Amino acid sequence: MAQALARITPVQIAVPRPPGTARHLSRRQKAAIIVRLMLAEGSPLPVSALPEAMQAELAQQIGEMRLVDRGTVQAVVAEFLEELEQVGLSFPGGLEGALSLMDGHISGAAAARLRRMVGLRPDADPWDRITALPPDLLRPVLEVESTEIAAIMLSKLPATKAAALLGKLPGDKARRVAYAMSRTANVDPGTVRRIGLSLLTQLDNQPAKAFDAGPVERVGAILNVSPAVTRDEVLQGLDETDQGFAEQVRKAIFTFVHLPQRLAPRDVPRVTRAVDQPTLVTALAGARSPDQQAAAEFLLANLSQRMAQALREEIAERGKVKEKEAEAAMTSVIEAVRALERDGELTLIREEEDED
Repeated sequence: MAQALARITPVQIAVPRPPGTARHLSRRQKAAIIVRLMLAEGSPLPVSALPEAMQAELAQQIGEMRLVDRGTVQAVVAEFLEELEQVGLSFPGGLEGALSLMDGHISGAAAARLRRMVGLRPDADPWDRITALPPDLLRPVLEVESTEIAAIMLSKLPATKAAALLGKLPGDKARRVAYAMSRTANVDPGTVRRIGLSLLTQLDNQPAKAFDAGPVERVGAILNVSPAVTRDEVLQGLDETDQGFAEQVRKAIFTFVHLPQRLAPRDVPRVTRAVDQPTLVTALAGARSPDQQAAAEFLLANLSQRMAQALREEIAERGKVKEKEAEAAMTSVIEAVRALERDGELTLIREEEDED
């Protein structure tokens, strides 16, 4: 900061003022001085993270100012540092920031209700809220909108999020949207804002969902921990009533027999360490069907020879395992895999990746 001060030329603003005081400056002028000083110093300054309206005001204020005397700069810096030292807590500012802070502690229905009650300020940029939304919420709107609207929407989103959404569109529409983006250069800001307001209204008016997960995921999660007999009977019944839904549920199911297809060989040691030894031995010893035996052999084959041999000896000593005990142990193995996935310790192989 001292080096930055040394590079500022001592001059006056417009009207002579007593040097060394910042009382005559507005808060916007003081902010402009701090920003200019930090830019001169070369310090990273993520001004782009501010709302666009605030960025515009800041740029306008910097454009209006000329030269500031050294004493005024020093006074502004001292006041700024004093205010920083007095800060005990900082709040995000604005409803969207508050909702982001409380994410996981407030229901989706309550968040949607708050947004509808408060509404959007006339000077607020609707795209600030849209860009903060997860892709899963934006995708349904993107799929039903026209090519031109979709192109503007993707143009306003961060590149990574736009790329993820573009990849979810059907190939033909994705190509048309990508081409339409090349024709958005001359769209005026007012039109872009009105489109943002319209999209935001659609997003806010979507009915609240009683369940976070879809029906396929909920049924699949239940069948994952159900006995094999129950699982087979339910799937057979679903085949008779809705074969398409049954097929989707099958894809959502992840049980012990799916380990060879879904678990990377390099992650097997990590999984076996996450399961206590007696439970792991019970699961391996209880493998009866060809699919279960293949899964057990997959685990053993991807361990060190010493570890695999020790487990094989314990399996032989364990003897026959009751079916109920075996299923409970296999479920514990799958729960360990899911926990490692949630913690980012491993990534399961998706079925579509396997097909490629």
